[in-house]
Amino acid sequence: MSNQIDRRMVERVAVLSRLELSETEIAQFSTQLSDIVAYIEKINTLDTADVQPLTHCLAVQNVLRDDVPQPPLDNETALANAPDQTDGYFKVPKILDDNSGA
Repeated sequence: MSNQIDRRMVERVAVLSRLELSETEIAQFSTQLSDIVAYIEKINTLDTADVQPLTHCLAVQNVLRDDVPQPPLDNETALANAPDQTDGYFKVPKILDDNSGA
């Protein structure tokens, strides 16, 4: 693949993305995208056969607490901050009308 992103390609992507770009932006993006593609092609020339794939660049450790069973909240505590409640349950706005079939 050519590492040159030309004006026509930038205009085509702008149309597909429904973006209105000025002449200056088209020229700027053409140069910037060409530089990005050239850099990726440079990276693709590296021999990575013996490199272990990483999910993170730094060592990551799980920071979750131990899963220890706790007594459940009583109804009054669970509903204490509820903006609306009815008969011991959270009351939420209706999102489906009667004709929704649900």
